[in-house]
Amino acid sequence: MKLIAITACPAGVAHTHMAAAALEASAKKAGVKIKVEKQGAMGIENEIKGKEIEEAEALILAVDTAIAKSDRFNDIPTVKVSVGDAVKNAQGLIDQAIELAKK
Repeated sequence: MKLIAITACPAGVAHTHMAAAALEASAKKAGVKIKVEKQGAMGIENEIKGKEIEEAEALILAVDTAIAKSDRFNDIPTVKVSVGDAVKNAQGLIDQAIELAKK
């Protein structure tokens, strides 16, 4: 199972990175691969591209602001929540994305 995620908050610093870390830890615990792109004041970090997008089975958008290049993900099943939700319930989001990918 391969998941991708975008985390972004208006400032794009602390909460963006906290949400990314929580999703990565929860994915590891669930035994699934995830790549998390962070967007914020520093621009795009760890950008998800080409083959990673093609192989992704689901996308988690943990965002409190519009994201750049969102059209890359038009055909991927998506779970969308706030950054705070990703920090508080990353495991639940990973579980949701896994179930969505199975459909």
